[in-house]
Amino acid sequence: MTIPVYKRVLLKLSGEALMGDDAYGINRATIDAMVADVSEIAQLGVELAIVIGGGNIFRGVAPGAQGMDRATADYMGMLATVMNSLALADAMRQAGIVARVMSAISIEQIVEPYVRPKALQYLEEGKIVVFAAGTGNPFFTTDTAAALRGSEIGAQIVLKATKVDGVYSADPKLFPEATRYSSISFDDAISQRLQVMDATAFALCRDQKLPIKVFSIVKPGALKRVILGEDEGTLVHV
Repeated sequence: MTIPVYKRVLLKLSGEALMGDDAYGINRATIDAMVADVSEIAQLGVELAIVIGGGNIFRGVAPGAQGMDRATADYMGMLATVMNSLALADAMRQAGIVARVMSAISIEQIVEPYVRPKALQYLEEGKIVVFAAGTGNPFFTTDTAAALRGSEIGAQIVLKATKVDGVYSADPKLFPEATRYSSISFDDAISQRLQVMDATAFALCRDQKLPIKVFSIVKPGALKRVILGEDEGTLVHV
């Protein structure tokens, strides 16, 4: 089956995912592999928007930010997401994919500002939209930005790409006997205190009835299998 079950999706990538096996920064082989995965689903006609974190460069809550004003540190983290977004968009350009970076903070000499109608137009034209700078506000994570932008563009689902292949009953690194859920409700995830996304993002997705699929970005072909509705990762639903 090659018919996608989703028409429009929001893909959340962590900045750390770009590091590959490196200690920091952007690993070229890793970003090229991500672009190959994105290209596969773009060829299926799926409208794709991406929110990417900045943890591979700077995080407002990282040890390096200790002693800093939290708002200042968070703004630095937003700039890190802009750098990652530019790198991802350029890698897509080299692969023949048309992408547009839209920033929640104004740096118009580098990227265009986020304007919802323009973002929707790009998606309808088949372009991939990369949302940079989080929500544009300190104290909010890129998880929250993913939930917010996903709601704004009318995405059918938020795809949270991690290094773990789903949501488990316990941390699989500490508890090898932990089991992976193929699906779980928002309420059950809350009652079991499972860390799917940060609390603000999770509450927004639940309120907007926007499902979340957690899957492994390092697992070959996982993104395409998610788009085709195969048993991959964990679906969090109302």
